[in-house]
Formats: sequence, structure tokens, C-alpha cells
Amino acid sequence: MTPAGRPSGDPLEGTLPVLEDGRAELLVAHNHLMPGLLGAHDELLRLVESGFPGTTIAVQGNRIVASGPEASRVVRLFDELVRVLQSGQGLDPAKVSRTIDMVREDLSPSEVLNAEVLRAARGRTVRPRSAGQKRYVDAIAANVVTVGIGPAGTGKSYLAVALAVQALQSRQVKRIILTRPAVEAGERLGFLPGDLMAKVDPYLRPLYDALYDLLDPEGAQRLLDRGTVEVAPLAFMRGRTLNSSFIILDEAQNTTPEQMKMFLTRIGFGSKCVVTGDVTQIDVPGGRSGLVGLEEVLGSVENVAFVHLDRRDVVRHKIVADIIDAYEHAERSGSPGNGG
Repeated sequence: MTPAGRPSGDPLEGTLPVLEDGRAELLVAHNHLMPGLLGAHDELLRLVESGFPGTTIAVQGNRIVASGPEASRVVRLFDELVRVLQSGQGLDPAKVSRTIDMVREDLSPSEVLNAEVLRAARGRTVRPRSAGQKRYVDAIAANVVTVGIGPAGTGKSYLAVALAVQALQSRQVKRIILTRPAVEAGERLGFLPGDLMAKVDPYLRPLYDALYDLLDPEGAQRLLDRGTVEVAPLAFMRGRTLNSSFIILDEAQNTTPEQMKMFLTRIGFGSKCVVTGDVTQIDVPGGRSGLVGLEEVLGSVENVAFVHLDRRDVVRHKIVADIIDAYEHAERSGSPGNGG
């Protein structure tokens, strides 16, 4: 039996499930993987059990036996988790929860979680952490323009910057341009001290933070000083043609339709563009967002992709996903306190 989404020629590290009378089992090839697979005090095993309440799971040494209506799916889940462990990654409750979601969608979590985006500073490897993030990464690789839409915490900006750094390091592009609209969300730019760049710096800070996290501080600063990486407000893009560049427009929900058109028509030869935004957080005056309705305009254009992320792709603290759920519920019910 070959799980959905896995090439049939993929070598097996354990014994895949053998179905018999509603039972399925997996023999984990290496005993040392069992503690990481089950978690401290069987925490991860309990999490899987709660995710499949109609299925009984028994662990006998390095053998996992599942019985019940979803026995095959449970054993495939453990097989996928073993593959993740064998790649050198650890497991935690958040990763196991996302893996359960992927298995329920008949996806191959190991293919998602083992994909490598960038070898970042301090030896860290940046990888997609959910099926939605993998779709997003794949779309950016395959298209000239990719629009990532989703709530806070889904990795839209961070993964885009990681892919930009990877493209620069592999010499696919000659420079990175990171930009955001400087929208006054409850504050007045004119009251902030300093010149224009000092005034808009707080709006650009999240992009700097991602850059410094992915590169060592000295390396990031050198790229900024040389102009190889440019971080600037959206207004600085007007009148330019951006060739051989990886361009990221962050917080695109706060552009006007005119600004969005201006930005997208800056793309030159050899460039790649990523637009990110959250349509539930619009601060643009008058609410005329250049991101709202963009898919209707550009959805049929070749080499333009739209990827929608949701709470299942949130990779921050679990409370962030819960907060998103609460606001979505309030919006559906028409409760107050859910604006912008």
C-alpha cells in the first residue's frame, strides 16, 4: 500500500500498514525513534488518540497497532511522522496537529515538512510547516507573481523573504526589494521625529526583522549598505522598472487599487514578485483596498498565482489560531468588535 501523495518508488523505512479486520499496524524500523514519536509521557500519542477518537491505538515495543474505522489513516500518520523524525527534525504538539490535518486531506506530511526552502543563519533550515505553506512556496517557485492571502502568523512574509534570500544566493536575481505601504493606522506620521525614512521605519521593521533572522546581522547589513537589498516604502516604487529583482509587497491590503496597479507594473525582466496581505486587516483610508478583488482581475493571467492560507497554516502560538477563529465567528454572527 502506498499512501496518497508519495511516489511509488520511495524507499520504505518501516513496515507500512497491513489491513486485516479493521486493524492496521506499523513496525518502526529503529527503536531509538520511539521516544520522539510518542513524546514525553506519551504526550504526542495522546494527541493522535484525541484526533481519531473512534480508533484505538496500542504500542507494543516498536510496533504500533490501530483498530477502528480510521486504523489505516492513523498508521499512515505514524509512518509519516517517522519519516519526519528520520530527516532530523523533532516533533512537537503543533507539528503533530498540522500533520493530522494533512493526513485527513490525503496529503503526504513528510513531503511537506521535509521540503527545504533555505539554509539560514546559525545552521537553521527554513521549511514549510503546513500544506498551505508548501502550496505557497511551490507557487512562488513556479510563477512570476504570487499573491499570498491569509491571517497573521501564517508565514506569508517570512517565507517570501526566505525565498528571496535563496534566489539571491543562487544568483537567480541580483537584488531583493522589500516594500510596504506606510498607512497611518491610528497614528500620524507627521508627529514622528526624523526624516521620511525615519518616519516610515516602524512600518518596514517587520521586513528588517525577517531579513536579520534569516541572515547573520553583519551579512544582512552589508547587503543593505550595498543596495543589494532595498527596504523602502511603496511610494518609492513609482516610476521605476525593477529588473532581475525579487520584489515583495507586504501588507498589500493597505494599498489602494491605484497603488497596486502601479506596483505590479514595475515588474521588469528576470524578476519575481510576491504580494502578501490579510483582507481582514484593512487600514487604508476609505477601505478601498487594492488587494480586495485582485483575484477577479488577475486570476486568469498566466504566471500569476493566488494562494489562500487559513488558521491551519498559523505557525505562531496556538492562541493566535484560536483568536482568528473567534474573530471569524464574530464576523459571521455580526457581533460588534470585529472591524478592520
